[in-house]
Amino acid sequence: MKVFRLILFILHLGIFILLLGVLINSFVPPKVFPWFNLLSLGFPILISTYILLTLFWIISWKKRAFIFVLLGLLFFKPVIRWINFSSEKDQKANLKIVSLNMKGGKFGVDEIQDYIDRQNADVVFLQEPSDSNFKLKNLSGEKNIPVLAFYSKYKIVNHKNLFEGLENKDITAQCEVIDLNIRGKIYRCINVHLESFGIVKDMVKLNGNKEEDETKTKNVLKKLLSNFKNHQDQVEVIKKEIEDSPYPVFVVGDFNSVPNSYEYYKVSDNLKDVFVEVGRGSGTSFHDFKFPLRIDYIFTSKSIQPMSYKVDRSVQISDHFPVVSTFKLEN
Repeated sequence: MKVFRLILFILHLGIFILLLGVLINSFVPPKVFPWFNLLSLGFPILISTYILLTLFWIISWKKRAFIFVLLGLLFFKPVIRWINFSSEKDQKANLKIVSLNMKGGKFGVDEIQDYIDRQNADVVFLQEPSDSNFKLKNLSGEKNIPVLAFYSKYKIVNHKNLFEGLENKDITAQCEVIDLNIRGKIYRCINVHLESFGIVKDMVKLNGNKEEDETKTKNVLKKLLSNFKNHQDQVEVIKKEIEDSPYPVFVVGDFNSVPNSYEYYKVSDNLKDVFVEVGRGSGTSFHDFKFPLRIDYIFTSKSIQPMSYKVDRSVQISDHFPVVSTFKLEN
């Protein structure tokens, strides 16, 4: 029994060290050491195992349980970026936003259009929109660059492609900046789609053949590490746009990055993560894999007051769930 507990203790310490590596993502760029960013993908498994081991020490009445509980508090904020239990605000909202990666409308363009129309949103951010003539009720649209589309009830006063001219830009890496006049005040909306990893289920499904499985694992790791480095360039451009904005910002879209990743820390710095502010339950938004992946976000300037945040799992109109959020803007 002592040997078993010793093994668990060493395992627990090892997981704690790996979790610290997730925190280091906040200041170590992928081009310096991309493996820390890889740990952010495994965070749900790591923290779940850490909690189970902590419970084991508590049940065993071991003093080390107290130490592991205290150390575990370091990961409170990283946890609520995945699973949160905040309450919605009871004030009346006056702005509603819907964000959705449409997957090109492969799940049904009409179904997506009907769903968004029913939401009666004020602003809609779309990623990977359909190439068909996509129209929304009571909203005017912008689809000036690939991979992104933007619809709003309010007047667009300025529009630009933020990634235009970015070196080694993949076609899936797109970002547009739209300035909206909302009841006399300008807000900057940044619609984001960071470079896709291009990983499908067959690429990560192991079949028991050692050589084939090793090859698959190496190829996936190589692709992940390469994309982390490309994302670094992309989020640096977005970060500068946020810092230089003379207006309050909404930064919305598919970041192809999980919470506690370098991309997350970089973009969310000095912004509100609306899910953390008013979200409830799991933030997982990508459901094509049987693994919790929150990669769709809404960030705002601190001056903007979020009222509610919902990952709408009542529909499967894409491989992403729609994200619906409301805000109280000052008149």
